[in-house]
Amino acid sequence: MLEVNQQPPEAAAERDPEPAAQPRSKPRGEPIPDCGLTIAEAARRSRVSVHTLRYYERAGLTVSPVDRTHSGRRRYHALDLEWIRICTRLRATGMPIKDIRRYAQLVAAGRGNEKERLALLESHRDHVLAGIAELQESLRLIQRKVDIYRDRLAAGDADQLWAPHRPTDTP
Repeated sequence: MLEVNQQPPEAAAERDPEPAAQPRSKPRGEPIPDCGLTIAEAARRSRVSVHTLRYYERAGLTVSPVDRTHSGRRRYHALDLEWIRICTRLRATGMPIKDIRRYAQLVAAGRGNEKERLALLESHRDHVLAGIAELQESLRLIQRKVDIYRDRLAAGDADQLWAPHRPTDTP
């Protein structure tokens, strides 16, 4: 069970232009058959490996059990793919597996824990913003260096740029 926004669709669209955790009537891309997708097809559509899908299930990162055929083969549906997308985005932004697992547990538990979900997401957002700020500072330094090299090359005196000189080892 995924989180579902209880507001009218137009109100949700105003606040969240891409509501990732809301079920869609039409999944992105090709339609998903009623019987679901094989693990290989789900991996291809999710752009993760089959191993990753198995790991997500084994690690408790799914919000509901993945359907199985009578012979025990996994079958993935639109909501499964949407949750995989959420997990991969959280993971790509550095959220620890234990926090993704906790978030999945809270979502699976249903209503009544929204404040805890919010706190978890806000904490992660703050971590991501701090990482972005650090990357921006690094990018500014790199851009300064690029500008210096361009200027020196254009002036014809790039050979005067600083280079470390280490004392030679003399016996």
